[in-house]
Amino acid sequence: MFDNIDFKLKNTEATNTDFLSEIPSYLDMITGEHYFNRERVVSGVLGNVNNDNYFKVTVSNTGVNIKDGSLCKYYLGNNFKTLGRSETQKAIEKLSDTLHLPIEKATVTRIDVAQNFIVQNPVQVYYNHLGEWKNDRETCKRCPITNGTGEIEGINYIKRLGCLVFYNKIKEQRSKRQPIPELYQNSHVLRYEQRYKSRLPQSLNVERVTAEMLYNEAFYIRCIDFWKNNYFNIKKINDITLNFEAMKGKTDLYNMGVLALIEMVGGEINLVNQIKEAQKSGNLSKKQAYDMKLAVTTACKTKDGITAQNEAILELDKKVKEAVKFYR
Repeated sequence: MFDNIDFKLKNTEATNTDFLSEIPSYLDMITGEHYFNRERVVSGVLGNVNNDNYFKVTVSNTGVNIKDGSLCKYYLGNNFKTLGRSETQKAIEKLSDTLHLPIEKATVTRIDVAQNFIVQNPVQVYYNHLGEWKNDRETCKRCPITNGTGEIEGINYIKRLGCLVFYNKIKEQRSKRQPIPELYQNSHVLRYEQRYKSRLPQSLNVERVTAEMLYNEAFYIRCIDFWKNNYFNIKKINDITLNFEAMKGKTDLYNMGVLALIEMVGGEINLVNQIKEAQKSGNLSKKQAYDMKLAVTTACKTKDGITAQNEAILELDKKVKEAVKFYR
């Protein structure tokens, strides 16, 4: 389930290598040369730029940085299928052989844990069901990605040490003018990624993240479990359809009306926030705002039995669980 990986290998991990005289010759293209802190740095590319399958590489006497590329594309040719544990090991071995370096000893500075899901509905349907990310120990901001017409094209959840991203994989591939594998043609494909871009040890509760840890069983399971748990920390909105067969009286009808309003405004949190804003602006008294928030809370607590969960969310929940089970 790994995709983009950035590596940083210091010369202390490959003591018999003259980085500047040897490594540039193994690159597919040299793109430039400059000096940083009076140190010569050679920049280049490893892979094929034309099919968007490459890493950016910088080399100096102190080491090499390999970044801004998909390890999955590098090994498999595309990233519709992501890397399992054994494939990750083989991909790192291929990178090591190509550069004649012990990449398994490199420090990892970015990890993307990701999976593509062939889903029954257009991906926009699933965006509408993904609400706020809830965790007592951490905050996470939900940021819809919109186009020029205001249509949602994806969702970012911005965390302190990374982010979660949902987007249309087919649309991304077409925008890059890249081929779509036959299995995914004429399908709706939703991509879910967890991106770690800084302070990986703190995010993953380890002292240091190295390339060889990516195919260590315990560490690999930890990464995909975090990916799964973060998905289930997202509060689902619009995740109910009204179940009139289960209604028993006017109280259920009242609660059903409140639930319908909650769906219309995009979830419980959005409605409560609107009530709070109305109180601040003077349109509602403190008592009125309290009664309305209580009605919302009560309706949400009693939704079991008078509502039926939406099939799109049930489908996505199942696919996330199955992905973790398969890749474990």
